Amino acid sequence: MNYRHAYHAGNFADVLKHMVLVALVDALKQKATPFGYVDTHAGRGRYDLRSVEARKTAEADDGFGVLRTATGLPPLLWKWLEVVRACNEGDDLRHYPGSPWIAAHLMRDTDSAQLCELHPEEAAALRQVFHHDPRVHVHGRDGYEAMKALLPPKEKRGLVLIDPPFEAQEAEFRLIEKSLKAALEKWPTGMYAVWYPIKQRSHVQPFHRWLTRCGAKRVLMAELLLHPDDSPLRLNGSGMVIVNAPWKLDETLRDSLKVLPRLLGKPGESEYRLSWLVNDEPAQAPPTPPSPKRSPSRR
Repeated sequence: MNYRHAYHAGNFADVLKHMVLVALVDALKQKATPFGYVDTHAGRGRYDLRSVEARKTAEADDGFGVLRTATGLPPLLWKWLEVVRACNEGDDLRHYPGSPWIAAHLMRDTDSAQLCELHPEEAAALRQVFHHDPRVHVHGRDGYEAMKALLPPKEKRGLVLIDPPFEAQEAEFRLIEKSLKAALEKWPTGMYAVWYPIKQRSHVQPFHRWLTRCGAKRVLMAELLLHPDDSPLRLNGSGMVIVNAPWKLDETLRDSLKVLPRLLGKPGESEYRLSWLVNDEPAQAPPTPPSPKRSPSRR
């Protein structure tokens, strides 16, 4: 309840999270049927990078601020950057979109979004952002509890983004595990993306081990580290795990993940990690091309 994302909007962790979100929504749009999007910790939806809170930390300067002028970015990062530009008017890039805004911008008219935000002030701001959009529904309630009522979505397919503030640190991982377990029992085919901070690797490892036993057939991990993961005193990196990840998502993410350590970190300290924690489904073979038609023989 004390967390305010306005202090951190547009930082390197947001870059990773929102890049992955763009890839996941794109994957869902590969099918014509509608999908539902659920955001358990939605925040206020859009952030002013010139606000007192944002300038106090200036974290966006080392994330979005670096990439906004970068050249030669891979296609996924370019698409993320275009979404950020769409959240602004003209070339004055003073606003950074939160996950709800990004998802809503990329959704189609037939898709829907359920946004949960417990903090009254943030929830009120979120409602203001989407008051004109009938596809989007804002719930002023705890996102973990709301998952019990909102899943599965009416569309029967879609994505749940779990992006808590981690004020409880290690205890937050246990809350995520409990909520994911219940969600997978209700909606085993749903896609779930979880963001987490990385300070010490020992805090993250139990969560990864739990994911290998969660029952999902595909769990992909993507991490961006700007510092060694051995200090509890700073945010050394962040990660995303995607349960029931789309096929070939690792290939979609890899090129963009590769360039982020070089652009946002320091040589010798920064790195990325991308691996399947679970991949029990056999790789899908490409479709067999049709046999060439033969001209009728002439005699």
